[in-house]
Amino acid sequence: MRTWFITGASRGLGRAFADAALDRGDRVVAAARTINQADFDEKYADRLLALTLDVTDRAAVIAAVTTAVEHFGRLDIVINNAGTLSMGMIEEFTEAEARAQFEVNLFGALWVSQAVLPHLRAQRSGHIVQVSSIAALAGFPSTGLYSASKFALEGMSEALAMEAAAFDITVSIVQPGGYWTDLYTSVRATTPMDAYAPLRAELERQWAEGSIDSEPRLAADALLRLVDSDEPPLRLLLGSMVYDLAFDIARRRMDTWASWEQVSRAAEHAVAAPGADT
Repeated sequence: MRTWFITGASRGLGRAFADAALDRGDRVVAAARTINQADFDEKYADRLLALTLDVTDRAAVIAAVTTAVEHFGRLDIVINNAGTLSMGMIEEFTEAEARAQFEVNLFGALWVSQAVLPHLRAQRSGHIVQVSSIAALAGFPSTGLYSASKFALEGMSEALAMEAAAFDITVSIVQPGGYWTDLYTSVRATTPMDAYAPLRAELERQWAEGSIDSEPRLAADALLRLVDSDEPPLRLLLGSMVYDLAFDIARRRMDTWASWEQVSRAAEHAVAAPGADT
């Protein structure tokens, strides 16, 4: 029986992760802005702790993690799933809107990671899973700030993975494709500028063609396989579409780098430090 700490656990992927962990007999600390024990089946009562938590409040995150450890004695799997989506062209974002996107997607995950690390280090075990996005593969029109927050999350998590490995702690980054959650129904939008009306119309035309998203339980099944693995990967793509897109983006980047190889190599020629004795 392992103990999970899951943020954004009241709905969407977070709820699917919590249900999957409970169904298999594990213990779950389910944290979200709005959540309570009654949201879950009574049969899980002795293995569930529901905590109201705003992950952007660092002090509250530390307190919640402390409560979780005191309640269950330890943490084994930490899922940083809480996230928000703000849509709009880069030029349209106000300072407050831009900062708000990073507060949850980057800083929320950072505060949780910092809060759980002392406990995981002490027990010399644990698995931190950062829920990223297809948007971390590349920037796309109207989701640039969302992509930026996920790019930042992944950069932080890559470093964390190397730092935590010294204490036998594993870090994985999960990059989901499309799932039927309320992420898009709770989206925040910028005030549109007329200059971008033609681009918006083209994007709406593309979106009107539709996409078939998946049930969150499929992501939960994949997550269980990830945390059960003896050698979990640093990154895991979820879905055929995101899998194919990842390879396509990687190939295009490699092609571009190769075509500019001469310029890249010419930009480096080691010399002695200025003022150094020769």
